Amino acid sequence: MLVKQILSLKGAGAGDIVTIATTSTVAEAAKLLAEKRIGAVVVSDDGSKPAGILSERDIVRELGKRGAEIMDGPVSGLMTRKVSTCQPGEDTMAVLERMTEGRFRHLPVVDEDGNMLGIVSIGDAVSARLKELNDEKDALTGMIMGA
Repeated sequence: MLVKQILSLKGAGAGDIVTIATTSTVAEAAKLLAEKRIGAVVVSDDGSKPAGILSERDIVRELGKRGAEIMDGPVSGLMTRKVSTCQPGEDTMAVLERMTEGRFRHLPVVDEDGNMLGIVSIGDAVSARLKELNDEKDALTGMIMGA
């Protein structure tokens, strides 16, 4: 399955990407993550190109290291600046491998100009892969049974 198919199954598009500005506070980001019930937010000042990504894990790690004062600091101080992205034509296995190797769970989908089209989570990718495997199983069962 291709990334564009995953986005289609989610019914998600560029308008569904939750973003926050680099100047927003970590407290604002944490509130946004809680309200939207999501694990990461794309950091973007223009809403179309990712400048970074901030996850719940990033916030918790820094809270453990430096304490609650980080909550008043800007998102830009904690965000991952080198954002891995994928393109709509990539397949599920490539996305899963990249996430596993990079140890992250969210991947913005961008077009050839770097504009965000959506976001794929590891849950989305695993679900798509399971659907692929089930479809393959059904096809093989149909061939064996002569259907």
